[in-house]
Amino acid sequence: MKNKPKYLYNVNNEFIPGKTPIYYSGPYWDEKELESAVSVLMNGKWLASGENVHKFEKKFSRMFNQKYSVMVNSGSSANLVMIAAIKKVLDWKDGDEILLSPVGFPTTIAPVVQHGLKPVFVDIEFDTLNFDLDLLEEKITDRTRAIFISPVLGNPPNFDRLLEIKDKYGIELIMDNCDSLGSKWKGKLLTDYTIASSCSFYPAHHITTGEGGMVSSNDERIVSEARSFAWWGRDCYCVGSANLLACGTCGNRFDKWLKDYDGLVDHKYIFTNMGYNLKPLDLQGAMGLVQLDKFDEIHERRRNSKNKLHKIIEKNVDSIYLPDELEYVETSWFGTPIVCRDKEQKDKLVKYFEDIKVQTRNYFAGNILLHPGYRDLDDYKKYPNSNQVLDRVFFIGASPHYDDVIFNYIEDKLMERYN
Repeated sequence: MKNKPKYLYNVNNEFIPGKTPIYYSGPYWDEKELESAVSVLMNGKWLASGENVHKFEKKFSRMFNQKYSVMVNSGSSANLVMIAAIKKVLDWKDGDEILLSPVGFPTTIAPVVQHGLKPVFVDIEFDTLNFDLDLLEEKITDRTRAIFISPVLGNPPNFDRLLEIKDKYGIELIMDNCDSLGSKWKGKLLTDYTIASSCSFYPAHHITTGEGGMVSSNDERIVSEARSFAWWGRDCYCVGSANLLACGTCGNRFDKWLKDYDGLVDHKYIFTNMGYNLKPLDLQGAMGLVQLDKFDEIHERRRNSKNKLHKIIEKNVDSIYLPDELEYVETSWFGTPIVCRDKEQKDKLVKYFEDIKVQTRNYFAGNILLHPGYRDLDDYKKYPNSNQVLDRVFFIGASPHYDDVIFNYIEDKLMERYN
């Protein structure tokens, strides 16, 4: 990449051992993304969602083998409108059940509750830190409608077993793909197996538009409804030259659209859903187009970072477990997970990494049922493995910015401490 900043947030563009922070992630971009954003602002044609967003949606769909996509303003918003759209299209009822892990980020769970569905939690296993598939099958009832999976740090469980359960009970598979963009099972993208998936373009994720998200599906109805929910609940997109975008427009504007009103009404102001305003900016679409051109490089660099760090840590630190990809998996790693034997070991190892300027993160919320906003959903005590996450699990980066200078520094510091 031309003029790519080698070390994040270092104006001198050099790595100073023990002083330059080794961030777990960050935007992998150069002047092209910045120029694309400025060009949109200078042009002035579209500031809100427009032509670049639409082009980004189309290109994203082609790259990740989905027929339809809609961009929104965050990954959290993507989950919100995705669940709303699926519930409407598949005619799910309030109280229908969705299976998911209690461990991770709350924005997978919150939309399920917010749209009247019932989250049914499944405890995790420690091989991949995803939900235990045997326990998952035991939780299925006649009200179960879907499995909502968020592969942990990009790494999925055994998909053959997961799909066997899905097909056996005739339920759907939905994916929060924010950490796993590009991950594959047996050569196919994980999202190929889903009815719909969401994605985030937050700066720490695989590609970024500053903020942003995407809902993708091969079912046009789901993406059309998701777009409606993100655009105030509009029925259509008959908006001047936006007809050129062909993103759901019927080609008509003024007609007798309202059952109880006999006059002509502009179709762009007909609302069939109680929606939100979750639209992205057009400059985000422009940045996304450039980022997609870098995705293959980002994917390979993330895999390389994780694999090298895995070997370095495994070689130098005893009595830990390092989750890795299963056979048939090609993981697009978001981070490098580390499972410690107990809280004492985790606390010491986290402190040492932070002391040598290697940024660490808990695995997000741990068991979400421990948190005030979620305690009433279920009894956290029912999930013993999930309850160990905050005590034993953390991760460091698998950043595309890492290079041999950083790998050698981390290895030297671990050897200094543990050998």
